[in-house]
Amino acid sequence: MKRKLRIVVLLHADLVPDTTLEEEKTFDQDWYTEYSVVRGLERLGHEVEVLPIYDSLKPIRECKAKFRPHIAFNMLEEFNGEAIFDSHVVSYLELLGIKYTGCNSRGLLLARDKALSKKIMSYHRIPTPKFVTMRRGKFKKIKHLRYPLFVKSLNEEASLGIAKASMVADEKALKERVDFIFEQVGTDALIEEFIEGREVYLGLLGNQRVEVFPPASLDFGKSKNPDKEFATRRTKWSEKYRDQQGIELILPKDIEPAVMRKLEKVAKRAFKALNLSGYVRLDVRLKGDTPYILEANPNPAIAPIDEYAVMAEEAGYSYEELLNKILQLGLNYRQT
Repeated sequence: MKRKLRIVVLLHADLVPDTTLEEEKTFDQDWYTEYSVVRGLERLGHEVEVLPIYDSLKPIRECKAKFRPHIAFNMLEEFNGEAIFDSHVVSYLELLGIKYTGCNSRGLLLARDKALSKKIMSYHRIPTPKFVTMRRGKFKKIKHLRYPLFVKSLNEEASLGIAKASMVADEKALKERVDFIFEQVGTDALIEEFIEGREVYLGLLGNQRVEVFPPASLDFGKSKNPDKEFATRRTKWSEKYRDQQGIELILPKDIEPAVMRKLEKVAKRAFKALNLSGYVRLDVRLKGDTPYILEANPNPAIAPIDEYAVMAEEAGYSYEELLNKILQLGLNYRQT
């Protein structure tokens, strides 16, 4: 994109990056993704304004009047501490007529409610594990699902609340983990049948027409039963733990072409069924040659070391090219 744009970067008030630092001094910062995006946009020659948001939308309206942005680069994953409110911020941008990057408000709403998104995928015959939900404080016996089961938050992201104990083999362990989600995470619980197989990530980029990147996968190096492994919060966020366990992100070359076609087809179907747009990561379990979609993650983390950017690079996008494409998709998006 040759045109110089005025871009407002919307981010959480606690994640304002110090862009005066050199990149090697920011890797261990919580705001490394935000730093990467802001610096990347500046390298592309755009005028960038960082706008912290927590519990008020007034700064967005004021920014529109004063800064007159061509587009908002939306990096918000919550509003006022609630993950499910991120779609409302995008709705506000739509009401103000401000272009924005990433997923539209309807797609965010559907994807953030994991039970609703799974119901939609099931209706469209998109493979996804069988599941039930439990409202906070109301445990109930499960009769029609087969153990082992997997317990997680209904709407939180970033593997919050996911640990080795999330996979349960009996009712006692199930109740303990459901109570953990209720009390420690503070949300309703989603319980689904655990799918043994490879953990695969798919990156999608587009609006009406969608590109699927070559997949990434976790290699659980020291595990004796890799098909029973899954990404915990420590796996995702602790480099020390990954090193200890020999876990690394890889770009698998051993997936058969026929299986790759299945992955791409089911990914595009899910993207369309959930009304997604912009850039999305799908979490998949590959059992044999059958892909089961666990969940959709619109607007995933896109630091250069994150799964999405790694997959994009494998597809031929430099980091700046990826940011540029995300901007183009946001400028060209039309509500349908």
